[in-house]
Amino acid sequence: MHAKDILIDAYTRIQEEVHAAVEGLGPDDLNHRPGADANSISWLVWHLTRVQDDHVADAFGLDQVWLTQDWEKRFALDLPGRDTGYGHSSAQVAKVRVDSAELLTGYYDAVHAQTLGALRDLAAKDLERIVDENWDPPVSLGVRLVSVLSDDLEHVGQAAYIRGLLQSAAS
Repeated sequence: MHAKDILIDAYTRIQEEVHAAVEGLGPDDLNHRPGADANSISWLVWHLTRVQDDHVADAFGLDQVWLTQDWEKRFALDLPGRDTGYGHSSAQVAKVRVDSAELLTGYYDAVHAQTLGALRDLAAKDLERIVDENWDPPVSLGVRLVSVLSDDLEHVGQAAYIRGLLQSAAS
C-alpha cells in the first residue's frame, strides 16, 4: 500500500465520521452547547472542515472550496471570510449556527472531494516538500497532512461525544 492510499483511507474515515456525527440532527441539537463555553456540533464540524479546506488548499496551491463554491455565502456567518475558527472565543463560537446537517455535510463533502483529488496525484517524494517555513523545523507536506488528520479526527470525536450526550439525555 502506498502512502497516498493510506492518506486517502484516513481522510475517507473522517468523512464517514462527520456524516455519522450530524446526520438526522435538527438545528437545536446541532447548535446545542453542552456548557456555557463549550463548542457545538455545528462549530466543531464547521471548524474541522475549514481547517482541512484551508490547510490542504494552501499545501497544494489550490483555492479554498469555502470561497470558490460559495459555502461562505451559504453559511452566512458573521465572521471574517477566511476564518477557520482557530482561537475562537466563546462569543465567536456562538456565531457558528446552522439550520441543517446537510449544510455541514455538503461543505465537508466538497472539501473532501478536493482533498482526495489532491491526494490521488501524490507521489511519495511529494511528502517531503516544505509547505510552511513559519515553524522550526519547517513543515513538510506529509507532516501537514497528518496534522490536519489528527485535528479533524479529534474534533469529529468531540462532535460524536456531544451527539451521544444529547441522545442519552433524550432517552
